[in-house]
Amino acid sequence: MYKAKAAIADGKGGVFFDTVTLGKPKAGEVKIKIQASGICHTDLDSIKTWNKKFIIGHEGAGTVVELGDNVTGLAIGDKVILNWAIPCGECFQCQEGNLHICEVNSPVTGDGLCGHAHEQGCQHNGNSLSRSFHLGTMSEYTIVKSAAVIKIDSNIPFPSASIVGCGVMTGYGSVVNAAKVKVGSTVAVLGCGGVGLNVIQAAAIAGAAKIIAIDLIESRLQQAKQFGATDIIVASKDDPNLTEMVAQVKALTQGRGADYGFECTAVPALGSAPLALIRSAGVAVQVSGIEQKIDFDCELFEWDKIYINPLYGQCNPKLDFGQIIQLYDAGKMKLDELVTKTYSLAELQQGFDDMLAGRIAKGVIVFDD
Repeated sequence: MYKAKAAIADGKGGVFFDTVTLGKPKAGEVKIKIQASGICHTDLDSIKTWNKKFIIGHEGAGTVVELGDNVTGLAIGDKVILNWAIPCGECFQCQEGNLHICEVNSPVTGDGLCGHAHEQGCQHNGNSLSRSFHLGTMSEYTIVKSAAVIKIDSNIPFPSASIVGCGVMTGYGSVVNAAKVKVGSTVAVLGCGGVGLNVIQAAAIAGAAKIIAIDLIESRLQQAKQFGATDIIVASKDDPNLTEMVAQVKALTQGRGADYGFECTAVPALGSAPLALIRSAGVAVQVSGIEQKIDFDCELFEWDKIYINPLYGQCNPKLDFGQIIQLYDAGKMKLDELVTKTYSLAELQQGFDDMLAGRIAKGVIVFDD
């Protein structure tokens, strides 16, 4: 048995910290010692809306400490990143190559059960406790399916590795996998938080010639320059119809609009904004996962514009995580610089507050050995 400190959603919109007990992993499962866990807007949303007790966290990196039967390709001591889009490899979507929207294992598009390691493996006060997005990374230890574990061979620090599993992948994949940004193209990015910065640096890696960063906060725009933005626009809350913003984007793109527009704000009112920023026959990408109802002006689709809403950057975990780490090791992708601040588990609320106030690009919980 392992004892672990964990952040637990109380099912009433709050969080408490307590010790959980972990048993042995079953066949096909792995026990991980979590070294670092990213703090994400989705964590906060889940605490407020899931109405059940669970261990928080879905971005994590750590080391393998125990293997269940029939686990191959992993060994005790391996350094790993956790991945919540666990493919089964056999369903219709997996066979189509859409591993990120697996119909069986995904906590978003699957049945919500099959991708989870056995729930009895983690207990709190004698009761089984589920793990957020099948992972529960805000705990000193966790048990997951082996398919949720991606081994890495790199000297990358654990805090930097942990954020690959959601925020980095979402931004990078939205550019490379979903939009397929072309060399020499123009890109407009609305929102320069953690995900937006990854969209910006992925666009630079893809060879975009002009990358326009847009945000309300000047400091975020200055950071965006460090990640590859060529131009910046300070947005205004007094521009509800985006008239000024669109005019500035068009002024930078020969009057026609960007080739690609990315929305990274998670603000429902801005869900249609990337359509206004792109040229005819351009591609608009809603990156941030807005799920509320939005009214669209159909004139925004004129003419031949494409609007896509990819999940998790259309992640292929084994392929994409490896590419991101290779880019990092080659000095072509900034991950250390994304981690603005680290926190202890007990400082989680401060991390949420800093995230909501825009004081950090990415915050990470770090566990002491």
